[in-house]
Amino acid sequence: MPQWNWQHPDWPTWRLRKGSLVQAERLFAEGCGRLLTTHERSGPGASERIMVERVVDEAMTTSTIEGEALDRASVQSSVRRALSFGVPDRSASLAERGIAELLIDVCRSFPLPLEVATLHRWHAMVMSGRTDLADVGRWRTRSEPMQVVSGRLDRPTVHFEAPPSKRVPGEMRQFIDWFNSSAAAGGRARLGPLARAGIAHLWFESIHPYADGNGRIGRAIAEKALAQSMEHPSLTALSPVILARRSDYYRALAAASTTLDIDAWQRWFAGAALQAQARALAEIEFITAKARLLASVGMQLNVRQEKALLRMMSEGSQGFEGGMTASKYMAITRASPATATRDLGGLAEAGALVPHGARRHMRYELSLPTRTVPTFEVREDGSVHSTPLTRARSPRRGSRGRRD
Repeated sequence: MPQWNWQHPDWPTWRLRKGSLVQAERLFAEGCGRLLTTHERSGPGASERIMVERVVDEAMTTSTIEGEALDRASVQSSVRRALSFGVPDRSASLAERGIAELLIDVCRSFPLPLEVATLHRWHAMVMSGRTDLADVGRWRTRSEPMQVVSGRLDRPTVHFEAPPSKRVPGEMRQFIDWFNSSAAAGGRARLGPLARAGIAHLWFESIHPYADGNGRIGRAIAEKALAQSMEHPSLTALSPVILARRSDYYRALAAASTTLDIDAWQRWFAGAALQAQARALAEIEFITAKARLLASVGMQLNVRQEKALLRMMSEGSQGFEGGMTASKYMAITRASPATATRDLGGLAEAGALVPHGARRHMRYELSLPTRTVPTFEVREDGSVHSTPLTRARSPRRGSRGRRD
């Protein structure tokens, strides 16, 4: 009996129960309409800020999933320069510039067919600065098995083994042909956006065509698939949700790597995509409102107030946890107790903050809309259920993960 999906005689004939994603696909299509309308109404200036923030969010988290810690400010600078075709930020690391360039290229080239040259270009970007890999910007060539493992070096747990390197060129030709034909109207494998993006990500990860970087490129391919369905650069940013549900993500991939029956994987992926879409809508509304607030109070703020306000805003639509207090303000700005109290009162008077409580229990919240993003679950009968989360945030720094 085959151990891995690619060893099955019917590979790569994926089996997905008909109608299992009908409700999820409908909800995603409705969400796309709301997302694009909200983005278009944000105005030209806010539209660029939204694109920068969405790309930075994706860049930070897709790297964190693989255990790579990047500096957010450097990534943001690299994204802005890449968007404007500016000179690369020399203060940023090669990894920070590389992931920024990859995701901007995904945004710009989303309508174009997927090509071998495109994937190799993306790989070279992701692996920028790596001197330990022989195969950069090309398929893997080593004869040793390509395995995803964890645990002790002398007793590793093999989560997945990819096809031998000699099979990769042919496997990728077949994958790329499917990806491009399934995107065209009337294509022989016409699928809903969630089904197509989920299959694309799983199929690419099952081949694992590169010596490293497969996870980041695989998620970029999923974003490209969603963007093609929206006919707009993807604003969804899947990676923040995948990072928050990383253990479930790896379990779902591992289970799908042993079978061609992909109902469970597709349901998991669809739920994650719906959550990412809801999160994106909340973030876009927050970014738009943030720009308006800063424009209205900007001239009234001193340097300390601006620093504290921007720090609170950096937490996004979920809000600054616990609100701003005098002690937090002092830690952020190095202000004295009297100055902190006066500055916070001034921010409240300007309409930037809303006070709660009294005296030493006083705390301040941003006068901006906040939203709790739910998790989504697609059940076996195809019904979609959502559960509120207590809090979600984008990481400012990476945490250790499993290398792809």
